Amino acid sequence: MSDCYLSVVIPAYNEESRLPETLESVRAYLAGKAYPWEIIVADDGSEDATAATVSRVRQTDERVKLLPLPHRGKGWAVKNGMLAARGEYRFLCDADLSMPIDLLDRLLPGNAPTSDIVIGSREASGARRIGEPRRRWLMGRVFNAMTRVLATPGIADTQCGFKVFRAAAAEKLFARQALDGFAFDAEVLFLARRCGFSVAEVGIDWHYRSESKVRPIRDGWRTLRDLVIIRYRWLSGFYER
Repeated sequence: MSDCYLSVVIPAYNEESRLPETLESVRAYLAGKAYPWEIIVADDGSEDATAATVSRVRQTDERVKLLPLPHRGKGWAVKNGMLAARGEYRFLCDADLSMPIDLLDRLLPGNAPTSDIVIGSREASGARRIGEPRRRWLMGRVFNAMTRVLATPGIADTQCGFKVFRAAAAEKLFARQALDGFAFDAEVLFLARRCGFSVAEVGIDWHYRSESKVRPIRDGWRTLRDLVIIRYRWLSGFYER
């Protein structure tokens, strides 16, 4: 059994402005917990002071770790962060912290449904979407519908960056993950179903961030392409290699 209960994996690309507050908030939350933990910032080849920001925090807390990577995309950063983690539970958290960190309690044993993967959902019972423009909301509904049809039937919200994986599920699924872009969430959950891992959704509060790096039209078309690629790869036996 690992000596680390919870790994927090934060993918980051040019996040020098948001990371200090995010790391402070996550560390403050974890400081009140009795279990051992670590924070891994998977730096996707940032060109700003992201790495230096993490290194400064690490000087006072060695549980905060920097994983430097060449730039390839968010999915690439998450994959490497999850595989480098040591926790019995591995939590994916976006650098903008658009979901309050104290809601993590809803996704961990004792509060969450018993499941291999528990994902925060903006569509499940009890969820709230705060400050989201209606245009963005409508585009999200279209994308979610496409994702359910092509990859993840029965899962209402694959893209929320608030997910907890048991170690065994993380190690098997992220080793097989092949997409480097934003569709990696759908790919991992698609594979989870095929590998027999259970998935539960828990409603969370999600705060819209206008500075988000997601561009709905551009990234929406790319993700639709990637959803088709996921289906093709599964049918061709790609994930069994």
